[in-house]
Amino acid sequence: MPKHSRIIVTGAAGFIGSHAVKALLDAGHSVLGIDNINEYYDSKLKNDRLKSIGYHKEFEFEKIDISDHNKIVDVFDSYKPVRVLHLAAQAGVRYSIENPFSYIESNLKGHLSILEAIRNSASVRHLVYASSSSVYGNDTAVPFSENARADKPVSLYAATKRADELLSESYASLYRIPQTGLRFFTVYGPWGRPDMAYWLFTKAILESKPIKVFNDGNLERDFTYIDDVIETTVKIIEDENFEHGHRIYNIGGSSPRRLQEFIDLIAKACGKTAICQNFPMQPGDVYRTCADLTRITKDYHYRPRVDLETGLPRFVEWYRQYFGV
Repeated sequence: MPKHSRIIVTGAAGFIGSHAVKALLDAGHSVLGIDNINEYYDSKLKNDRLKSIGYHKEFEFEKIDISDHNKIVDVFDSYKPVRVLHLAAQAGVRYSIENPFSYIESNLKGHLSILEAIRNSASVRHLVYASSSSVYGNDTAVPFSENARADKPVSLYAATKRADELLSESYASLYRIPQTGLRFFTVYGPWGRPDMAYWLFTKAILESKPIKVFNDGNLERDFTYIDDVIETTVKIIEDENFEHGHRIYNIGGSSPRRLQEFIDLIAKACGKTAICQNFPMQPGDVYRTCADLTRITKDYHYRPRVDLETGLPRFVEWYRQYFGV
């Protein structure tokens, strides 16, 4: 059993972050959550996620922007974390086309701020950070292997996440900071993000409104249920045998599903018919994602347990309860 650790979780009010905080507290760790509660989407949801964590004597929260390096350094100096789970970032592929500078500020400057804080910390033994399947772009052979070059991103968001990986590689080499990057593949589930397709489709279907279907539904995504993501992320951050270097892992379902099939499953869970309107391919979108799970299966015995037929009804049930639908 891993020893009790002091862990900083950035993006603690986010979808994956709030689930991670709860799991780490349940595992017996102390957690300091950091989030700037920005207005990219309704801050009420972020605050409600924090409330869902509940009172815990081993949990603290600080409202801080990770790009504010002086404040980040102060927090690291006072809290003295042993491990850091860095999930904070400006999310969203399409929003990166509208507001590119926010991605440079959060994803590049913010990631560098965390790396520098760790470089000057005497306590941190492992940094685990969030990357994305979007780094693979459209030109990577399927299934996507971590060994792929991943040098042709089709969105600024993807470019910043790949740049974060390269920054981490350099800091691991220069300063021997043990690091693990996690390339998440379309994570979904309760407390999810309102800008994601599963949320938008559920909302529209329940309200009997049309949904936008891009590329006539001829897109494929590797969907990953939140519980599968969190279970393995906790295993990785608790790993006391990893002491040096920089690793990257895919975390996905490894079973791509067509967008139209995805819509049909949500409609079934809602008990209503989806009204579909077809649109051309969106700028920044990719045609297919599919995770090669060989590496993470070998090292951490990862096996996704929750398929769409199980996971989507769970999300729809949560959505109905949260909004009183």
